Amino acid sequence: METWILGGTGRSGRAIAAELPARGITPVLVGRDAARLERAAERVGGGARTVVAGTVEAAIAQIRRQRPAVVVSTVGPFRATAVPIARACLSAGAHYVDLANEVASLSAVLDLDDTATAAGRTVVTGAGFGVTATESVVVALCAGRPVPAEVRVHMIPSLAIEAGAVGAALAATMLDGLPGVGGGRRFQGRRFRGGRLAPARLGGDATRLTLPDGTVVRTVSVPLGELVAAQRASGAPDVTAASSEMAALRHVLPVASVLLESAALRRFAVRRLARVRFPDRPRPRAHSWGYARVRWADGTVREGWLRVGEAQGYTGAIPAEVARRLLAGEGRPGAHTPAALFGPSLAESCGGEYLLPAGAER
Repeated sequence: METWILGGTGRSGRAIAAELPARGITPVLVGRDAARLERAAERVGGGARTVVAGTVEAAIAQIRRQRPAVVVSTVGPFRATAVPIARACLSAGAHYVDLANEVASLSAVLDLDDTATAAGRTVVTGAGFGVTATESVVVALCAGRPVPAEVRVHMIPSLAIEAGAVGAALAATMLDGLPGVGGGRRFQGRRFRGGRLAPARLGGDATRLTLPDGTVVRTVSVPLGELVAAQRASGAPDVTAASSEMAALRHVLPVASVLLESAALRRFAVRRLARVRFPDRPRPRAHSWGYARVRWADGTVREGWLRVGEAQGYTGAIPAEVARRLLAGEGRPGAHTPAALFGPSLAESCGGEYLLPAGAER
């Protein structure tokens, strides 16, 4: 039974491939460049093989022809790629996993629940650091309790930067992830209010957080996949999601959101961002954190943290562990986010450590 990694030469793809052999799984790396694929497969070792597919359509054709057991997609922008690839997996009898962290893509993939259930296969979206780290804390805090009134989640990654260009797929994911999301203008922020997506100020709700290790960070609200996952996991009518990664840009985000309404400016920005090159940069903190604050109607408030290592490495471990569990028959048919499917134990099995109030589920 094969586990394919679409985008196998990218940073996320390589991180996932490195995690699979330790779980007894030989990865199949799928990508555009045969030479890069071979080099990546050699680094993984253990008989890893490659499949050359120059486009998403070519990868879909190979999935339908070769019928792998599990497909892990790292190929963005997920708003465009996730549903077609997931549908191809289901028609080929494969489980599907992705790293999406966009409101539109998570919502669209989760809408495949009936299709996945009918196919008897499992679809898992949001299997990266941000969604899994925050959703896992929400699941743990809410276990065995009534539906809360309000949830706020914070994603605080500590990420080492690998030298190189941003690339077209990541640039498009970063700048083109909001169109198609209901509840506000195309590039406006979002939150859940009264159980529905509603407008919010992009980069608003600035919060100063003191991490359990004493480090102080600032977060701002951003409409990422954590928003959808936290609402579904808790059932809370009012949910907000925040990230430390965007805090430094909080003053320019509202202006940028207006400019991005122009398709021409957006295409220009994607092209320019794709060419931006970053030098190597070590991670800024020893740990990455997922944090959730949950409030119930009676005034009860519970807070919890998940501590992990470097965010990119954790993003490699999550889909690898999800793939292992799916191959072992531990999933269930339908479309899910990671902790909603496997519970808080998933985060721990990938190296996370909870800091939770007494009585919270682990």
